[in-house]
Amino acid sequence: MLVSVSIGMVVVLAYIFYAPFREFLHDSWKVLTSGDRRRIEEWTLAFGVWGPLILMVFFLGQMFAFVLPSWLLIVVSILAYGPFLGGAIALGGIVFATTVAYVIGRSLNELALQQLVGKKPERTMKWYLNRYGFWVVVIFRLAPFLSNDIISYVAGLIAMSYPRFIGATVLGISPLIALIAYLGETTERLRTGFVVVSIVSLVGFAFYVWWDRKQMRKRSVV
Repeated sequence: MLVSVSIGMVVVLAYIFYAPFREFLHDSWKVLTSGDRRRIEEWTLAFGVWGPLILMVFFLGQMFAFVLPSWLLIVVSILAYGPFLGGAIALGGIVFATTVAYVIGRSLNELALQQLVGKKPERTMKWYLNRYGFWVVVIFRLAPFLSNDIISYVAGLIAMSYPRFIGATVLGISPLIALIAYLGETTERLRTGFVVVSIVSLVGFAFYVWWDRKQMRKRSVV
């Protein structure tokens, strides 16, 4: 965690005080959000051996700039480096970025976190994490259309065990990475796969929440 936060601090300071680095990030952001897969692939491969490190920086940046979904960076990693190396880079980037967000959450009070992510999302996520913990993290990592950034901050805020948090993160994100590696060559297949995974995971979790609340009502009656 110390290494992750130290690297994150270096990136933030470089962005603030070093103009060429800031311009590079702005230009790269335009490429990554362009939707042009060939342009994205060429951009990544142009960095050679530095490409994986650059992607790590963007995985970290994605935790603070919510407009860039994490699944897009997974697609970029797999397009550029193949399903195995690209998948490993994506997994490492997500673990790195979520660790930084978790540590930030541990260092913030509730009011500061609400200002960062919004009052209602923070309170909702806090309730679900306190109630369901591990499996909430798994579902939010697995479902690509859910915003899984907030959950990292809130997990840190409520002092969820880090091994439990990162284990749930890896368990949830690994099937998504595998799905993207399998479907990523065809945009239509990828979109369909995302919809199916999101629906199945959300319906399954909704059923579990319904069952849990039903059991709670039974216990309260007894």
